[in-house]
Amino acid sequence: MNRFKMTLAAGLTLLLAGCFGSEQSWNAKEIDGLMPELAFTLTRSDGETVTADNYQGQVRLLFFGFTNCPDVCPTTMARLSQAIKAMPDELQDEVTPLFVSVDPQRDTPEKLGDYVSFFNDRTVGLTGDEAALRDLAKRYRTTFGYDEPDDRGNYNVSHSSAVYVFDGQGEARLLLRPDLSAEQITQDLTQLARDQRS
Repeated sequence: MNRFKMTLAAGLTLLLAGCFGSEQSWNAKEIDGLMPELAFTLTRSDGETVTADNYQGQVRLLFFGFTNCPDVCPTTMARLSQAIKAMPDELQDEVTPLFVSVDPQRDTPEKLGDYVSFFNDRTVGLTGDEAALRDLAKRYRTTFGYDEPDDRGNYNVSHSSAVYVFDGQGEARLLLRPDLSAEQITQDLTQLARDQRS
């Protein structure tokens, strides 16, 4: 009986070591060392000029889009909001989504503020002139473009649907793909926020 208990204990120890080992498992794509640290100087929806340092210590989610986007942007914003709200209460305040509008001609700071607040009161709306936006997009190996306006002056903006996740030190950590569920995103953000506390 004692030998059985010892064998059982040894087996449980190995099992727990496998569950709580140092190797982290992410649902999102790991991009450690593949992207530069978070850096920008942009205009916030309240008209203030801000940099990445304004949100130092936060897990930051960087996403490019525009307020007239018919599908990708609202879907992504809703999924991120749902994922953050499902995190433990004490960790939600450690996550800040950064929605960067690449349509400065139409997305005034006021319009941008109304848009982001609809999804999550923690989401920060940012924009800038086209040159600054193109530099930022290029920094993270993406781009955006404008379609020809129609007779009413309306046009679509092509942009990436990826969401870049940076830790509190501004290091690039994860790339959230469109196929990830809100639950999977919650798991990753919770783990990253907890890692920062340890």
